[in-house]
Amino acid sequence: MSRRRLLTGGAVAGLGVVAGAGVVAAAGGGEPVPGAGVVAAAGGGEPVPALVATTAEIGTATVSFHGLRQAGVAEDPPAHASFVAFTLARGTDRRALGRMLRLLCDDAARLTQGVPALGDTEAPLAVLPARLTVTFGFGPGLYRAAGLKSPVADLPPFRIDRLEDRWSGGDLLLQICADDPLTVAHTQRMLIKDARPFAAVRWVQLGFRRSPGVHAPEHTQRNVMGQLDGTANPRGTEIDPAVWNPDGSSTLVVRRVRAEMETWDKLSVSDKENAVGRRLESGAPLSGAREHDEPDFTALDGFGLPMMPDFSHVTRARITDPRLKILRRPYNFDGVPDAAGIPDSGLVFASYQRDVMAQFVPIQQRLADKDLLNEWITPIGSAVFAIPPGCAEGGWVGEQVLA
Repeated sequence: MSRRRLLTGGAVAGLGVVAGAGVVAAAGGGEPVPGAGVVAAAGGGEPVPALVATTAEIGTATVSFHGLRQAGVAEDPPAHASFVAFTLARGTDRRALGRMLRLLCDDAARLTQGVPALGDTEAPLAVLPARLTVTFGFGPGLYRAAGLKSPVADLPPFRIDRLEDRWSGGDLLLQICADDPLTVAHTQRMLIKDARPFAAVRWVQLGFRRSPGVHAPEHTQRNVMGQLDGTANPRGTEIDPAVWNPDGSSTLVVRRVRAEMETWDKLSVSDKENAVGRRLESGAPLSGAREHDEPDFTALDGFGLPMMPDFSHVTRARITDPRLKILRRPYNFDGVPDAAGIPDSGLVFASYQRDVMAQFVPIQQRLADKDLLNEWITPIGSAVFAIPPGCAEGGWVGEQVLA
């Protein structure tokens, strides 16, 4: 085969074989979804799976804004996120909150379906929603402004915290997620414009995960420290009792956690694994072979020592009652290094649960007390929000609370 043919017809034909094997139809005959194809391994090894997804499918995919529960919680997380917290303007009362939320929800409902917001001067940026979701969170200050008792409160102090005001608190949160960063940026701009007469931006935290098609849907993502993050999440029928209240509400804790990458990088692989309690390569517990194997805290190694260290992250975070689990929905952040090249990296840790005090706080307290991983992570931001139920078409998030 000539070089020209290889680079034109031959290469295209080969790609067609992979694409044909890698895209499968969704259940019920809906849009195709990414599947696994097969490509040759580098160096002539065994063939390995390859994930394939078309750009059209990624760009046009939508998630409904309306429903009993808000979107952006239990779905497979999109690749990009922006967490935008607001401080309400002085004098913003219950009636003003209703006007603001009607406006925000109307535009959010449009944008999530690929329809430009009202008055959108860059309408072409709205036509590819890429699984866009907008999730609303209400902080304690919003309830005070409305003259209502708040169902959530700030977290108690933990000894490992080094919280900064610029990443903490907030009266209103918009969690904006999509598989395309331009979609996230445009949506953020439209919704900030809507909120401007009522509230000021307090902080914005941007995060990312693996891009669409790199992994199969519902994979466990890796964080910037190389760990699989979210293996112990509730799954299937476990999600509802852990995350959702009967009325469709939930709660959200957002923690900004800085990773001390310079010192983490100096550890050996075995030291990192002992701190975490899992194999870095597979995510398997140190007592098991596969990611989702149950850790065996009674297993001993050849020296008679516990295979699962007593103070490893997995051991300290362990929950046996499914109702007390939390749903981790974290995103990585990686900012501009300083002049010495020290990274500004870490995790925007988002945790969903029915009850913050009953579920999140006990886990975080155990981690704060004796987690080996504390040597290499530092919480620098913290905020707590109630997640109101969703809304029907023509309605708005918060109407059950504020109307």
